[in-house]
Amino acid sequence: MWARYLAAAVLGLPLSVGLIGLVALAWPGNQEVTTLPGVMMAFPVWIAVMVLAFVFKNALRAWLWLGGATLVCFGLLYGLKLLGWIEVQA
Repeated sequence: MWARYLAAAVLGLPLSVGLIGLVALAWPGNQEVTTLPGVMMAFPVWIAVMVLAFVFKNALRAWLWLGGATLVCFGLLYGLKLLGWIEVQA
C-alpha cells in the first residue's frame, strides 16, 4: 500500500501539470484569458490523478501507468512545441 502512496505522491503532480499544460497550450484563444481556469483546474486534476493510483491492482501497475502517462504528456508537450503547433507566449 505504501508503494501506491509513493506513486501517487511522486507522479501525481508531474502528471497533472502535464495534462493541464497540454490542455492550456492547445486551447484556442488568448493565453492570458485561459491561464486562470487552467490554474484553478490544477488541484482537482492533481487529486484525481492521485486517486487513480489506487485503482490499479498492485503498486507496480500504478507506477508503470502513471509514469508512462507522465512521459507521454511531457513528450507530447515537447514534440508539439518542436513542431510549432503550440507555443508559449511571453
